[in-house]
Amino acid sequence: MSRPRRGDGIDPVARSRARRRALQAVYAWQVSGGSAPQVIAQFAHEQAHEVADLEYFEDLVRGVVKHVGELDAALAAFIDREVEQVDQIERAALRIAAYELLHRPDVPYRVVINEAIDTTKRFGSEHGHTYVNGVLDHAAAAWRAPEFAAARGK
Repeated sequence: MSRPRRGDGIDPVARSRARRRALQAVYAWQVSGGSAPQVIAQFAHEQAHEVADLEYFEDLVRGVVKHVGELDAALAAFIDREVEQVDQIERAALRIAAYELLHRPDVPYRVVINEAIDTTKRFGSEHGHTYVNGVLDHAAAAWRAPEFAAARGK
């Protein structure tokens, strides 16, 4: 039995699972280094068993690794410390969300923020999700201004 998909064929549950696994993969990459293919290979087998969106998982991990300098520079305007001083889980969630906000305009900004909050609640510190929410709300207002304004009724 297959899960329901949206009209565009995207399975939101599989995407959520892909983001959760991507958070773990980006975290592992931040801690140990390595290349995107190495990190993806480490997590891909588990991805397949979770019925996650493997293609989206790989895009997130490759995108963060490839654009980490750009993502960190963009996030710097919205955080209160150096990127490297942000908690590892929160940093991974922020990098993934920044990648989605800047490079995946097909994903609504509200989905990006909600998913980042949910994954941070699941894996991060007790109040880490509030920090992530604040940073991403400001980032979305700047990076996705027309979409943000339309959602706010402006």
